[in-house]
Amino acid sequence: MCARFACPQELAVTDSDDARNGVPRAQAEDAVRTLLRWAGEDPAREGLLDTPKRVVNAYTEWFSGYALDPDEYLARTFEEVAGYDEMIVLRDIEFESHCEHHMAPIIGRVHVGYLPDGKVVGISKLARVVEAYSKRFQVQEKMTAQIAGCIQRVLAPLGVGVVVDGSHECMTTRGVHKRGVSMVTSTMLGGFREDARTRDEFLRFIGGGGGRR
Repeated sequence: MCARFACPQELAVTDSDDARNGVPRAQAEDAVRTLLRWAGEDPAREGLLDTPKRVVNAYTEWFSGYALDPDEYLARTFEEVAGYDEMIVLRDIEFESHCEHHMAPIIGRVHVGYLPDGKVVGISKLARVVEAYSKRFQVQEKMTAQIAGCIQRVLAPLGVGVVVDGSHECMTTRGVHKRGVSMVTSTMLGGFREDARTRDEFLRFIGGGGGRR
């Protein structure tokens, strides 16, 4: 008699119900069971019976960014701003990502600033751009550059600044086991890179560039 989670009839139904990127859900859940066995556990014991389903559900949320196009969030802009042309800053955007090297969480904050050139975007859209890139396997340096590049590419402002302050659990829960450590990365484009006064103003707005934990 087959185990409850391995019956071919159940797998067939699950496969047709939810396949992502060419991978049936049942195959993803089986991969979780394999890891549980490799770690020394019994996937068939009561406390772990629903773990594969829960992990796959969590992956659907954690990595939802692959199905999103960040450029689309910035497509709708506003030009009726009464001539406003000073810096716009959205700070302390919380993010949760995962290290592509160890699949461990990266948790922190993003600060975004730009100098508009005749048009602005709703501030929630900046947060959504951060969300779209963070909900992927990442390295923090790449994510920082991606966020800045997206804003520069779509809005074409006079300058963009992005600072990311992240805590990496691949460092705090394994390896050197150093807690209370965060990594700060930045990308400065246009006026933020070329004009030290603009860059300094941005860093003052966000509290010196190291976040405000």
